[in-house]
Amino acid sequence: MTAEPYSVLIADDDAGYREALRDIVEPKGYRTYLASNGEEAIEILRGEPVHLAVFDVHMPRLTGLETLQIAHTINALLPCILVTADANQEILRQAFTVKAYSVLPKPVSPAVLLYTILRALTAYRDTHE
Repeated sequence: MTAEPYSVLIADDDAGYREALRDIVEPKGYRTYLASNGEEAIEILRGEPVHLAVFDVHMPRLTGLETLQIAHTINALLPCILVTADANQEILRQAFTVKAYSVLPKPVSPAVLLYTILRALTAYRDTHE
């Protein structure tokens, strides 16, 4: 599967981390959209073709979990990956409840991130064919 037609939304309030994730994803051919918070992420989801989202769990105003819930009202099948420096049982339980595709611990391994994105997009593609 080529990355070319797929776009990834990355939302993290830490600009350096957000850009680091973009620098992992873009060289593989994915188009990226960046958001500094949940509200920006929702605006992008409402206006752009997004195939996968990566949300930081801990963002001001809208958390990654809250952003994911709103994202699923826009596109119920959108695969969403959560990233957190604090992947405890409660976060994992909440992520499962809101139907997160996966929860990855920070710092995220580039190989694990790319593998998870590929798996999620393959599942997304299979539900849209």
